[in-house]
Amino acid sequence: MKKAFKNIASQLHLWLGVSSGLVVFIVALTGSLLVFEDELEPVIYKQLHVVDVLAKSERLPLDDLKSVVSKAYPKKRVSRIIIEPAPERAVIFALTEGKKEKDFFIVGVNPYTAAITDTRHENDAFFHIVLQLHRYLCLEETGKVITGIACVMFLVIQITGLVLWWPNRKNRKQRFTIKWNAKFKRLNWDLHAVFGFYVLPFVFLIAATGLVWSYKWVNNLIYITFDGKPQQKREAPANISAPGLAQYGTLAKIYAETNRQLPNPGKIQFTVPASDSLSITVSKVDDHAAISNIVNFLYFDQNNGQLTGKRLYGQETAGMKVRRLVYPIHTGSIWGWPTKIIAFIVTLIAASLPVTGTVIWLGRKFKTKKAVNKTAGQEHLTARRSVRRKAKEVV
Repeated sequence: MKKAFKNIASQLHLWLGVSSGLVVFIVALTGSLLVFEDELEPVIYKQLHVVDVLAKSERLPLDDLKSVVSKAYPKKRVSRIIIEPAPERAVIFALTEGKKEKDFFIVGVNPYTAAITDTRHENDAFFHIVLQLHRYLCLEETGKVITGIACVMFLVIQITGLVLWWPNRKNRKQRFTIKWNAKFKRLNWDLHAVFGFYVLPFVFLIAATGLVWSYKWVNNLIYITFDGKPQQKREAPANISAPGLAQYGTLAKIYAETNRQLPNPGKIQFTVPASDSLSITVSKVDDHAAISNIVNFLYFDQNNGQLTGKRLYGQETAGMKVRRLVYPIHTGSIWGWPTKIIAFIVTLIAASLPVTGTVIWLGRKFKTKKAVNKTAGQEHLTARRSVRRKAKEVV
């Protein structure tokens, strides 16, 4: 019974691994790059994100910066404004045109001089392409289906791999240590089996949380489990004021009130709705929180900057708080640099597992083929000898 169970696990591990290996390799490798996206983005695109801060420099009102951007690109609408807490960071404006709400045109602005630092199309950015590979294999919805199925297969592969790895009294030491001075075949097996065991808890958690983006029912399951109902759609409240042109200084007023209401340091993002009747949504990350991705939301009237509503993290439902944990667990950012480093290492090892597994499979395949050919050759030689013996007997 035990042997039959291991045989089933072996076959599942092999064929699911062969079927999903390439996708797992791509997803894991791109995932390792995305771990340090926040740190590498201003390094790769320094001109866009980083500005010189002179002594006694004062930040200009946000409305002035927006006016510069609007005059430079009159046919585009400002959809988002991102303000990093570091003084040397540019203010980022995300612009859209027409109905292309996800095709952002990014403009960096020096907050001290209002000079445009650089621009780019978000779809052409390095990490945007990496993310498209990671989630969709650059194949849109078809790719999402493929990565989702591969993710489920990878979870089964990890479980069956643990079954196959499980040691007995004779091979206990071999299962926990890598023999670095061994021949290639043994070393490759150790890299696959031993490394695979050590990273399994982390990789399993990363893969399992990844299902939230692949399957809507997995996302809803979080809310049903902790809130007793599916995720509720949330929209910005309506403006309090009558429709009209926004007053000058509104953005500066919103920015100041946001920092007054939420004095903690953290990235601030303005989301400006396409509709003139809805409030501006302002989110602020809490960098003082024990874990990452703790975000509070405030809503402000577009026309006069009056506070219209709050959505504070402490008042969120249990389901929303758990859902907030999914992203930092998946990316390894939950406790900052220590967990990011762990995530980076384990995703690199995860990317190597399909490679070492394929080498093991090919080695066994060619060994079996060689053994079959050898057996066939021996049978052929035996048959020839038998024919010769019979011929001599006839003579």
